[in-house]
Amino acid sequence: MQEIERKFLVASNNFISQSTRVQSIVQGYLNLDPDRAVRIRVQDDKGVLTIKGKSNQSGTSRFEWEQVIPVEEAQKLLLLIEGNLIKKKRYLIPVKNHCFEVDVFEGAHKGLTLAEIELSHENESFEKPAWLGKEVTGNTAYYNVSLAKNQGPPSFLEESADSPQ
Repeated sequence: MQEIERKFLVASNNFISQSTRVQSIVQGYLNLDPDRAVRIRVQDDKGVLTIKGKSNQSGTSRFEWEQVIPVEEAQKLLLLIEGNLIKKKRYLIPVKNHCFEVDVFEGAHKGLTLAEIELSHENESFEKPAWLGKEVTGNTAYYNVSLAKNQGPPSFLEESADSPQ
């Protein structure tokens, strides 16, 4: 139940041709505290309830518990969220022994594209594809819980102007 991941901005749209699957995601938070966020997600045709704890100092790992729930219940719980809904398309891109998840945000966060990779341990090595940009692991401004607090486009988009639109 320990999640270990690294997060990156995306430098180009070249990941799209390498993706093996695309998912539609709508999510919101019943609790916006980054030390213990409670997320509700509708991912394609399933609902997921997730509880995430506080990240470690480097931002690479934290407690995570997930449970699949009926999509109808997830849709009802989304009516109770704090903050704003997050809408995104998730592209799954296998690279050697790993799979990158690239989220292309829609709605209020349009213009932001982030890639995540889950690892077995914090120092695990992995191949970095050419479309991978600046690492933002541990930068709380890029946490989805932070995005849910922001109404409009994130102010940090200026620094990621090379992200795909």
